[in-house]
Amino acid sequence: MEARFDYLGNPSAGKFLKHLISAGRTLLDSSLPATTQELVRIRASQINGCGSCLDIHTKEAAAAGESAVRINLVATWREATVFTDAERAALELAEQGTRVADTPGGVTDEAWADAAKHYDEDQLADLISVITVINAFNRLNVIVRRPGGDYEAGQLS
Repeated sequence: MEARFDYLGNPSAGKFLKHLISAGRTLLDSSLPATTQELVRIRASQINGCGSCLDIHTKEAAAAGESAVRINLVATWREATVFTDAERAALELAEQGTRVADTPGGVTDEAWADAAKHYDEDQLADLISVITVINAFNRLNVIVRRPGGDYEAGQLS
């Protein structure tokens, strides 16, 4: 599979991508656990069918020490015993924030309240940001059909 558009090689697109990458980098100093961030990125990318982002974030999660079991069970997190209550709340918020058209109002009050039980205000802000940025990357990569498979952990650092 080949990408239908070389987004990285286009000067106009490159300007936008520079800012999107910059937005994502603001999360590097977050107190929201890095593992939670990667789990959220993986789940949103699964929902959106973004092979490129799944390639990146499953490999980054593994390189950061995340277990293969947890990475492989993200798609079925509700039925898995390997996630904490806080991670479950983040994954639920990520799912609802990704599938905003599926629920009237987008994200339920219950999902928000559950996330707010586990994360402080700054962490909630960062969780919202992670969900927003990965959805933007997913959409970009799906539109241009950027394939996954050749990413190496740390390549974008």
